[in-house]
Amino acid sequence: MKHIILGNGPAGVVAAETLRRVAPADDILLVGNEDEPPYSRMAIPYLLEGNIDEAGTYLRKTAGHFASLRIEQRRGRVVAVNTEKQTILFEDGHFESYDRLLIATGSHPVRPPIPGIDLPEAQTCWTLEDARAIAARAQPGSRVLQLGAGFIGCIIMEALVKRGVHLTVVEMGDRMVPRMMTPEAGGMIKRWVEKQGVNVVTKAGVDRIEKGQNSPLTVTLTTGDQLECDLLIVAAGVAPNVAFLEGTAVHVAKGILVDATMQTSVPGIYAAGDVAEAPDLFSGRHLVSAIQPNAVDQARIAALNMAGQPTEMKGVLAINVLDSMGMISSSFGEWQGVEGGDGVERADEANGRYISLQFQGEVLVGATSVGLTEHVGALRGLIQGKTKLGAWKPKLLETPTRFVEAYIACQRPNS
Repeated sequence: MKHIILGNGPAGVVAAETLRRVAPADDILLVGNEDEPPYSRMAIPYLLEGNIDEAGTYLRKTAGHFASLRIEQRRGRVVAVNTEKQTILFEDGHFESYDRLLIATGSHPVRPPIPGIDLPEAQTCWTLEDARAIAARAQPGSRVLQLGAGFIGCIIMEALVKRGVHLTVVEMGDRMVPRMMTPEAGGMIKRWVEKQGVNVVTKAGVDRIEKGQNSPLTVTLTTGDQLECDLLIVAAGVAPNVAFLEGTAVHVAKGILVDATMQTSVPGIYAAGDVAEAPDLFSGRHLVSAIQPNAVDQARIAALNMAGQPTEMKGVLAINVLDSMGMISSSFGEWQGVEGGDGVERADEANGRYISLQFQGEVLVGATSVGLTEHVGALRGLIQGKTKLGAWKPKLLETPTRFVEAYIACQRPNS
């Protein structure tokens, strides 16, 4: 049996290792499209801060790790997949055949259609190559404008500030991380980072980018304001890498549609990670949950099924955990609430704390927190376990910070 894994990020690596464990005699080919060892994109902020070197971003630190597991590695960019012949065409013209295929090609940064977005000083922050380019331009005293205050934007802010730059963040929404945090939580994060010296402009976008007369770039906002900067970082979101599947029988919406076994519409082809659109834990609707814990869970499930060990995922839980210049925030599940549900919200901005709990009947289905770093896993546990709260629901509606007590009590209902 020959398994090909397209993509050597966290999902691809975990899938390859899982396959080797459960299918010791099978052939495994792990394909990446960068001239780098498998690495974690989430480590790039620490690289920019200078806390680690490039080797510190590598997913596996031991030399010869993959060779010792008889996992063949190859660099290549896939162009097309023939699902009937079970072959893959790569950019250099060579073909590979497979028995089982895992697509873990991840995502790519979105560059909005803005005039000047392709100027060399307009830089994404997604790869090690991007990190090198940013490090070269983000020098002490330089003016950096960041387009977007979503997940990627928030996690790189601290690294940029620690490099001594003057940072301005422009966000089209009315708050920071509008797709991951409630209005109150997003507002708290905005006010916090402003206190740390970051200039944040909300309800504004970038209209055009031009070569500046007195600086590398002049950026005109949709408000009409103009900003001079040395570097523009594009952090406007990501999109799954699925273009090579056009014309195939693999069903694609936003990402690749998969079932609970992580199998696509074509038998023998699986998907995991940022590229997969899997059933949600509560609603059953398909969603892309581009975060590493979900990626590796999906990879394990896919690998087991590829090896002939039937396994199902209970459903994807939306998970977001952010460190915005020292302010830790998180959201889980249906954090916005559900139709017919109820919830509670409490804010203590003076102490940097906030919590929102969302219920459907007796079950906690979503939560948002800021500054509650201890035991926040209990929130995830209550939501992911679809725990029936019983008498604990009114207690949480009155005092939502008692969620740890609720979690412990519900795990030991007879104690």
